[in-house]
Amino acid sequence: MKINFIKSARIALILVYLVIVAGALVRMTGSGMGCPDWPKCFGYYIPPTDVTELTWSPEHEFKKGQVIIKDEKLWVAKETFTTTHSYNEGNWKAYTKHDYAEFNPVHTWVEYGNRLVGALAGIAVFIMALLSFTTHKKIIITLSWITVFCMGFQAWLGATVVYSVLNPIKITVHMVMALVIVGIILYIIHKAKETTADFKHDKLFKNLLVAAILLTLIQVVLGTQVRQFVDEQVKLLGYDNMNMILNSPEVTFYIHRTFSFVVFGINLWLYLRNKKLGLGYSKVNWVITLLLVEIASGIAMYYLDFPFGSQTIHLVTASLLFGIQYYIWLETTRSRALQTG
Repeated sequence: MKINFIKSARIALILVYLVIVAGALVRMTGSGMGCPDWPKCFGYYIPPTDVTELTWSPEHEFKKGQVIIKDEKLWVAKETFTTTHSYNEGNWKAYTKHDYAEFNPVHTWVEYGNRLVGALAGIAVFIMALLSFTTHKKIIITLSWITVFCMGFQAWLGATVVYSVLNPIKITVHMVMALVIVGIILYIIHKAKETTADFKHDKLFKNLLVAAILLTLIQVVLGTQVRQFVDEQVKLLGYDNMNMILNSPEVTFYIHRTFSFVVFGINLWLYLRNKKLGLGYSKVNWVITLLLVEIASGIAMYYLDFPFGSQTIHLVTASLLFGIQYYIWLETTRSRALQTG
């Protein structure tokens, strides 16, 4: 039964990462407001595919809660009813969460896909929590149910992002919360495995690793802020002028770019120390590979005017980097216990 629990935890972890991928696709395509309400999409469980579904028309049945766009505003059906030959404003109430009222079918379905993946991840985490009782370990059971709570909190954060019309601070918190969930699930998997490993304990390596993880988190936060600036510039200049997006960037861009050298330097130090002392942390090789991909995608965005997919690769790689660094840190705690115990 413990094997089933570990499998469920790994599935939950994969799905949480898929949510991060989906979120990156949402940002890349500018689909964050593809569904202007939450948890439904324009009042539908399955979103519309054509603007006519959101347009008032005579002799058409509207269900309670369904949305139309009229006079550049969102209007919500008060009750289920069938329209007559003239518009009756008494059947509708204004949507007051925000004043965004645009429909783009591509954006709508990209955002809807993001929500579906999020729902699947939530179900997987809930199943993991149920199976946690088979481990008979209080720490695993407690953390598994904390993860369920965190997923609910993350869903609420997603709703606040929509209601705020993509407030950059809330987007950043949303991203950081996703990494917190990744960290908790990784810890759960680590505690559940109970396998011994031939790792050597080195205090300097562990301290450097902590610094590397903190720098990665800082880079994620800075990168989210840079991405917000890019989104705003795209709105002003359009996709035809991507070469002008970073002509006059904010100071966060320069900090983010400079920090990348520090991040690579510390992780290269970790790689060389692990190799020299034979510490046994093979996942450090993955860290270097991911950093090279991260740097390459960053260079592509700056010098090649944001080629398609580069932003998604950059964000997803950063989240994978955090996960692997954190898991290596968990391995260092186990190696220390083996040496002192």
